[in-house]
Amino acid sequence: MQLYTTREIEQLQQHEDLPYLIEIMDWVKNFLGRPHPSLGRTGAVCPFVPLSLKSNTIRLAVIRTKDLYSEQLEDVVGRYRDIFLEMDIKEQELAINKAFLLIFPDVHIEDATKLIDSVQQKLKPLFVESGLMIGEFHKRNDSPGLHNPNFRPLRSPIPLLAIRFMVEADLPFLQSPTDPRLRIRYLEAYLKRFGNKFIDETKFKNAHQALTLAKEQLQKENLLSYCT
Repeated sequence: MQLYTTREIEQLQQHEDLPYLIEIMDWVKNFLGRPHPSLGRTGAVCPFVPLSLKSNTIRLAVIRTKDLYSEQLEDVVGRYRDIFLEMDIKEQELAINKAFLLIFPDVHIEDATKLIDSVQQKLKPLFVESGLMIGEFHKRNDSPGLHNPNFRPLRSPIPLLAIRFMVEADLPFLQSPTDPRLRIRYLEAYLKRFGNKFIDETKFKNAHQALTLAKEQLQKENLLSYCT
């Protein structure tokens, strides 16, 4: 389970996975790490990438999926979660910029929505409850940007899954599921993650309000189910 920093990739020679590593590294630097006219706000597409590149805290891995079942792929990604949590960062303030990019060059674009998205959806509750986020990227990802619904920030040249620590700004992603049970799990993990350490008091209040609404929705659904 080889992981490479961006600086290590620059020094690699004659490695079978080098073309994929270089293509994603260039995408990270030139798309995620830069402003975009359709983004809808100032700054880089991913605001953490510039500092992550500077601090060399992004690690990339190429995962070959031939002959792997979906459940086996979930196990592989789950092991990277464990590695992520166990890996030390010398300076604590840099930990928030740590990220893993798991690249899947064997996944055809026609299968990306089914395979990459399904693995992400299956594992996301486990990741969120561990204080992490896992995101799915591929050419057919139609998830809209937060500030411009016509922008597609999760499109990558090769299918991949990204792992990083949860941050306060992730609240919109955690209160979006239509299933109230899932929403409750996410919001409780979010509040547990930050506890009394919230920097943004508004997000703290919004998270509590969203959790209350999710619990009320679940109660109503349970009552309707009981009555019918």
